Amino acid sequence: MSTSPPSNEKSDMVERPHHAHHHTSNMDAETRAIANADAKLSNPLRGIPHDRLMADVEIFAQERGLTHLLPELKKGALVAQDSTCHNRLDIFSDEEKRILTEEVTHRWRQTPTLYYMVVMSSLAAAVQGMDEAVINGAQIIYPKQFGIGDPTSKRDSWLVGLVNSAPYLCCATISCWMTHPLNHYLGRKKTIFITCLISFLTCIWSGLTNTWWHLFIARFFLGFGIGPKSATVPVYTAECSPAPIRGALVMMWQMWTAFGIALGDLIDLVFYFIPDTPGVTGLNWRLMLGSAGIPGLIVCMQVLFAPESPRWLISKDRYEDAFNELCRLRFSRVQAARDLYYIHVLLEAENEMKKGRNRVVEMFTIPRNRHAALASWVVMFGQQFCGVNVIAYYSSNIFLASGFSQVAALASSLGFGALNWLFALPAVFTIDTYGRRNLLLFTFPCMAICLLITGFSFWSTSETGRVAGVSIGIYLFAIFYSPGEGPVPFTYSAEAFPLYIRDIGMSFATATTWFWNFVLSITWPSLILAFKPQGAFGWYAAWCCILWVLILLFVRETKGKTLEELDQVFAVPLGTHAAYGLRQIPYGFKKFVLFQNPVPEQFYQWESESEVSSTGGDEKARREVKEDLEKANV
Repeated sequence: MSTSPPSNEKSDMVERPHHAHHHTSNMDAETRAIANADAKLSNPLRGIPHDRLMADVEIFAQERGLTHLLPELKKGALVAQDSTCHNRLDIFSDEEKRILTEEVTHRWRQTPTLYYMVVMSSLAAAVQGMDEAVINGAQIIYPKQFGIGDPTSKRDSWLVGLVNSAPYLCCATISCWMTHPLNHYLGRKKTIFITCLISFLTCIWSGLTNTWWHLFIARFFLGFGIGPKSATVPVYTAECSPAPIRGALVMMWQMWTAFGIALGDLIDLVFYFIPDTPGVTGLNWRLMLGSAGIPGLIVCMQVLFAPESPRWLISKDRYEDAFNELCRLRFSRVQAARDLYYIHVLLEAENEMKKGRNRVVEMFTIPRNRHAALASWVVMFGQQFCGVNVIAYYSSNIFLASGFSQVAALASSLGFGALNWLFALPAVFTIDTYGRRNLLLFTFPCMAICLLITGFSFWSTSETGRVAGVSIGIYLFAIFYSPGEGPVPFTYSAEAFPLYIRDIGMSFATATTWFWNFVLSITWPSLILAFKPQGAFGWYAAWCCILWVLILLFVRETKGKTLEELDQVFAVPLGTHAAYGLRQIPYGFKKFVLFQNPVPEQFYQWESESEVSSTGGDEKARREVKEDLEKANV
């Protein structure tokens, strides 16, 4: 769970963009708190005297029925206030000191329960990928059986696009908006169970259809398994993951979605050779569509043994249940108590943002929420209009158009899926170090170039040259997409919104991506008919360039901060951040074009510990801490 206070190097500092200060002189304190023009990011527990902190913990324990956990809660509150205090205080056992130290030195050393949760979430993502990919091979076969297979017919092209895009139409119009009520009343685990069960049943249903409109209906209902699951699983993972590796764990959603796409492409290739049997026409494409439901059934069994999100439990005032789940996700009870109390304090501070209006209205009227929504929508829209799903859904047809045989086209599609998965691996190590925003800014120009290579290759009069150019362009595109725009959008959207509107915000974000996914899926057959491949790929290359500018201006960095600390990051005024983005352009030109070594502008300044209330460190402070704890009877 991304709840532990910042690591030692950040916990003693306050983060502030130094360009924001000139906005503050004419603002009163309340206005600055709402707009966060100072962009301060600090631990709300810092500076509280220890006797008062212990009194606050006692009140918290009494109000929440946790008095039997008071010793652990007091220790946890001290660590939440100062992440290094365990090294100075004798109240911590050697084992507790070792575990708290290893949080920083061995960040990947986590409990089996946490990794079980990650495996389950990854398999749920694979369900998503297979649901999306198996139609890629099936569309080579089923249109002819259903009488909509004329490649020169505009009507048939639209109908094939409509059937292929049916799940995403459902996601954008209905199912994504069910995310909030499902999560509100049932929780994360039960929502995942229900959506995976729907995926299993509708995939079987799709394989039993006999008309294009029947297949459309079955695939439309598949959207009820895709939409809420895509909004819930990344949030669930983010709420259970430690901040230092949250990005890497949440991006498993996209990484294993890519694995599911590759697995779906492999299934397409294997089942392509299955002959029809007496009474069953199109057995191969039926097996392709039906097989995608099997992983969903496995997740339904897995989720029964997974922990519920502690944050969701806290939102329901189930603090003791949240503590028990945290004990499963952490090595020690002190860690669990620290996270429980720290979440509580940060959420209390977060609640001060609320203006008491409708939460949907507050997503647009409160600047912090509006900035998060804008950034999430940019990256979610970008995941579709970078052009990746044109290739994921129609790569078989694209390869056929360039001169491949049907079997070779399916095999080449498998190559794209495999690269999409394999090259997501580097992002596991870069998304929490290099950062979400930097990954996007680096990869989008590269994707634009790859799409242009793919489109321009169709002008080649040599079939060998055309096949080679298309293959190189598509495969290079997968290599650049996978560590950047692949994992970032769902990771970013899952962490961007405050808890009280997180389900609603994620519903809007996923509805954005699925709506444009539907638009892309339904329009591609007609787009390529009207613009030819050169114009169609050039269209999405141009969008990659536009999206690079939008990311530069409006997408903020979120790495390394707890979910609640991001409140201050997204409260930075929009104009301040956009101006910083524009100033990065000459820096990037000097560094990457002229190969100079310019000094990067530090948008965020860190105030030293001397500028904020200290909790100890020198001998005098050490004595003060001891005296405070003696007063508080710790």
